[in-house]
Order: sequence, then structure tokens, then C-alpha cells
Amino acid sequence: MSAVQEASTAPVIDAVPKKALSLGPMASIVVLALLIATPLFVKNFFIFQMTMWLIYAIAVLALNILTGASGQFSLGQSAFYAIGAYTSAILIEHGNVNYILTLPVAGLVCFIAGFLFGLPALRLSGIYLALATFALAGAMPQLLKLGVFEHWTGGVQGLVVTKPEAPEIFATLGLKVSQDMWLYYFTLVVSIMIYVFSVNLLKSRSGRAMMAIRDNEIAASAMGVDVSLYKTLAFGVSAGITGVAGGLGGIAVQFVAPDGYTIQLAVALFLGMVVGGVGWLPGSLAGAAFIVFVPNIAEHISKGLSGAVFGVILIMIIFLVPHGARQIAYGAQSLIGKLRKN
Repeated sequence: MSAVQEASTAPVIDAVPKKALSLGPMASIVVLALLIATPLFVKNFFIFQMTMWLIYAIAVLALNILTGASGQFSLGQSAFYAIGAYTSAILIEHGNVNYILTLPVAGLVCFIAGFLFGLPALRLSGIYLALATFALAGAMPQLLKLGVFEHWTGGVQGLVVTKPEAPEIFATLGLKVSQDMWLYYFTLVVSIMIYVFSVNLLKSRSGRAMMAIRDNEIAASAMGVDVSLYKTLAFGVSAGITGVAGGLGGIAVQFVAPDGYTIQLAVALFLGMVVGGVGWLPGSLAGAAFIVFVPNIAEHISKGLSGAVFGVILIMIIFLVPHGARQIAYGAQSLIGKLRKN
């Protein structure tokens, strides 16, 4: 038996119950209320950080569908994030397309790219698939710098993206909505739509097929699941959602450049998935919060040793809560249940 075949038969992802794919009604309402209300009381810079938090949460959720639902490791999400960002930027700056319309196009382009990449990757799994996607992430910044694409991508200098203004209807109603606040609420709406879509997808027949492949590929095939189709479909869906996140990221930052989408971004997204809890979709918010806010906290503690402080915090989390935010949420739910009984 080859090393690749051996890797394909080893279960690597903890199963997550279908009922635990989303938050309960009360928890969802509380989280949504906080997300809606917070920007009303903070400054524009923090609103921008919250926007990036939601954008990274979308990208982490996309990786969770691929790894947590179908059991395929990927370190190449930064490549699809870059494709989505450049698709939106090119359509906005060169095609004068409305920024809202660029997002579904970015998602479609990345879905096709992810599906096509998933076809040759079918023979790989485990660390071998991770290495293949790692190579994709490493190559993408260099591909974006090629002279043949320079007219569209701006080469090493990148592209400046025009930040959208809030709709005029707010001014008509006498409401002062800044660009940052409008973009945040727009991103929040997109995030909710993608989250609802993802939860319904994993609860559907296709989602059950993906999770069956994750749990036992041979058994899933014996039950009539088209393993090849659903593996590539998982790659495509994950890449498509990541592309939407990339498009939003390019619009929020107002700039896209090859060096902004290096392997460091791919590792950060993978780290966010682990911290949030592999296979637990609500954990995407916690994982994204970790990669957006914790580096700032580490720098505040020690500017000279911020990397070391970040590493110490990460090691502590891995030792204390190896299953990430999922473990904390389940523990809190169990504790509340015991208190109610008493």
C-alpha cells in the first residue's frame, strides 16, 4: 500500500454533530444584536477592524467546509482569496462595475478555479494534499507579478480600489453613515447570507455526503456516494466563498497587491479554523477574531517581542482548549444545563 493510500484511510477530523453546526436561537440573536449595535459606539478604525474580522470569518468558514466537513486539508486558501480580491478590483477599476456585482463574479471565478484544482488533487489526501495546496499558495503571488497580467493586475505595484460611498438614501433620511460603517453593515449582511447558506448546505444531502467521506471514504463509496464529485464540489464551494471574502477584503482595504496574499495569510486562515474549532461553523467568528485582534494585543504587551507573545498565547490555547472555541462553547452549554437542573 502506498503512502498516499495509507493517508486516505486514516481519520483525521473529529466528527461534529449535525445539530451543532449552528448556534441556538437565543445565542444567535445575542451575537447578531452585538454585531449590529457595536459599530454605533466605536470609532471608524475599530469599525474597519470589525469589517476585516467578518471578512476573515467568511474565509475561515470556507476552509471549515473543506476541512471540517469533507476532511480535506488545505494550506492554499490565500490563493483563492487573492483571485477573488483581484477579480473584484479589476472589475471595479477597469470595468467600472458596481462593487456589489463584483462579489458573485469573484465567487464564481474562484468556484471554477477551486473545482478544477480539486480534480488533479483527488489522488492526494492528508499531508500530501496540504503540500499541494501549499505549493499553490506559494506560487500565486509570483503569478500575479507576471508581465502578461501587469496591465490588469498592476504588477508588483498592485491596484488601488475605490472605496464605496454609503447609498444616498441614508443622507435623504438624515442619517450620517460613514464609508466604514456602510461597508461594515454590507459585509455583515453578506456574512449572514453565506453563514445561512453554509449551514443549510451541510445539513443537506450534499453536506451529509461530504461528512460521510470525511468519516470513512471507503464506507461512503460503498453506500453509493460519488466520492470524486463531492470532494471536488467541496473544493469548489470552499474556494467560491473564499473568493467572495477576498473581494470584500480588496474593497475594504482599498488596495490589492501580490505581497498581500502570501503563504502567511493561508497559515493565518488555517490557524483561525483550528482556534475556532475544526468543523464548527460558528467558531469561524472566534478564529477570525484571534487572527485579527490577538496580534494587536501581543504588540501592545511587547512591541519588540510581539511574535513571541503571540506564540505563547497560541501555545496556551492549544494546551488548554485543544478543540478551540467549540470546546469552550460545549463546556459552557453543559455547565448551564447542570445549573438549570440544580
